[in-house]
Order: sequence, then structure tokens, then C-alpha cells
Amino acid sequence: MTERLIDGYDGVLADLDGVVYTGPRAIDGASEALKQLAVEGKSLAYVTNNASRSSEQVAAHLRELGVPARAEQVFGSALAGAELLAGLVAAGSAILVIGSVSLVDAVRAQGLNVVGTAHAQPDAVIQGFSPDLGWKDLAEAAYAVGAGAVWVATNTDMSLPQERGIAPGNGALVAAITAATGRSPLVAGKPGAALFETAARHSGLERAIVVGDRLDTDILGGNRAGMATALVLTGIDSVRTALAARVDERPDYLIGSLGELYEKYPAVTLDGVSYSCGRTVASVTDSMVTISGREDDLDSWRAACAAWWAAYPEAIPAAAPQVAFATAR
Repeated sequence: MTERLIDGYDGVLADLDGVVYTGPRAIDGASEALKQLAVEGKSLAYVTNNASRSSEQVAAHLRELGVPARAEQVFGSALAGAELLAGLVAAGSAILVIGSVSLVDAVRAQGLNVVGTAHAQPDAVIQGFSPDLGWKDLAEAAYAVGAGAVWVATNTDMSLPQERGIAPGNGALVAAITAATGRSPLVAGKPGAALFETAARHSGLERAIVVGDRLDTDILGGNRAGMATALVLTGIDSVRTALAARVDERPDYLIGSLGELYEKYPAVTLDGVSYSCGRTVASVTDSMVTISGREDDLDSWRAACAAWWAAYPEAIPAAAPQVAFATAR
């Protein structure tokens, strides 16, 4: 039996925003936790849906925040998309790239021939985000896709947080081509498995744990890749959204911060019809989860998730779970 959570794994695949940093600042304790991985002989890779920046640009940004990072540790959806594409077409195939210079470089590195227009009758189209994309770029992609070209999207994030607000992401631009052609692309980035598989393969990981703050991208993608998943509560999702998560978005672990990778993960045990974690107990009746424990104790939510997920192992009910706290034992 392992003592600490990290002891069961040979490395970490970490999301960035909400896990390593929030906005312009590193999350408290994140840098120290990530540096400790190297001390203990564990591998570290970063997985991001960003296809507009090169691995070196992302790594440089992380180093500015005091976070350990080398370019070879950063895996964006551009690389995953290019590798996915290379498995679908013959070497030297003509590829229409709709995206950034980084995406063009990733495609060329796979031994593929980049073309700039649908007139070249490309064998495939790969689409990633770039703030410089315009209508003409999307039109060229639509012409090629409509003519039957293989179509790969690096990711389908619908929105992109910017300093001035929320802007359209790559998913919104992909949706425009879907609307024009009636076709849908193969997707390389989260929540697909390819990005995680690419990062693990290049990092030599056999027992990776995926750490992310979003159920619908990080946790779903890690689960699809057959890897262990940990939801860290420093970003988007919370204990309550974890409790109500879709079946395929349920994480293996709930942790408050990256530092908890170095702590013993408490066992959750079945006691008749109740689930216990630490000093807390949770049980389910219809859509009600009753917890004997404190609301601010993460063990309460670990027990609650175990009880709710066991009650509904294959599909979540239409009614969201209601939660009631009783006096702790």
C-alpha cells in the first residue's frame, strides 16, 4: 500500500491555467510542488490545448513565474494534432494548415507538405487557433473539407479568456466550418485522449497521473486515455461540480492543491450503505446526499462522491444531488 498519492505513479501530466497559474500569477505552492517531482525522480509534463504558442514560448512563460519548465516538457494540441494527422495520411501529403506558425512547424516536422490554399487539392486540413485568422482562411478550409479532405482540429475550446473578456476560441471557428460543410473534425486536444497519450509517450511515462482543474477537459481526457485523474480545486471546478459530474468525468482523486500529491490519500470505505472517509460518513437516498461531517472538510466530499457515484454508476439522474450536512461523529 502506498503512503502518498504520488508514490503510485511515475510522473504527472499537469494542466496549466487553474493548476499551475491563475492569470499572471503562479498558484501558491504550485512551483514548490512541481519542483519536488524532480527531487523524487518523477517526470513532469504540461498538457495544454493552446496551439498558438510554441513549447518554448510556454516554457519561458512558466519559468518567468518560477515554475520549472523546459520546452520538451510542454505538450500543446498542435503537436498532438500533427501526430494524429500523420497517422491518417501518407508521408509527404499536402496539408492545408489553418492556424499559427507553431502549427505549421509541427505539421512539417511530421514529414508533411504544407500548402496555403484549397486550390492545391490538399489531402487534409488541420485547424488550430491563431488571432490572425480571418474569413478567407476559414473559407479555404471549408472548400477543402467540403471536397472531402481529412479534417483534424487541434482542440474545440469554444471560448478564449482575454484581458477584455471572453472571445471566440478555436471551437467557435471549427463550428463555422461545420455549419458550412456539415462535417465534423477529428479532435486531438482535450478532452480527447491523443494529447495525454502523446505527452506520456514522449515523457516515457507508464503510470501517469493527470492533474487538472476542469472536469470536461482534463478529467474527461485523462479518463479516456485510461490514466489516473486528480481534480485539483484551485481552478474552475469545485467539490459540488465534482459530485454532480457526468460518469465519464468523475476523477479518481480530489485534492485541494498540488502539494497534496505528497500526502497520504485517505481511503474511502463502504460500511453497509454508507461510505466513510476519515471521520466523515455519507449516504444517498434518492437525490439526497447526507453527510456526517464538516462542509469545509475535503473528506466529506470524498465520501459524498463515493456514495453518489456508487448509487448512480452508469448514468446521472435528471435531478442534481441535494446535499445535507449532519453533525459529525
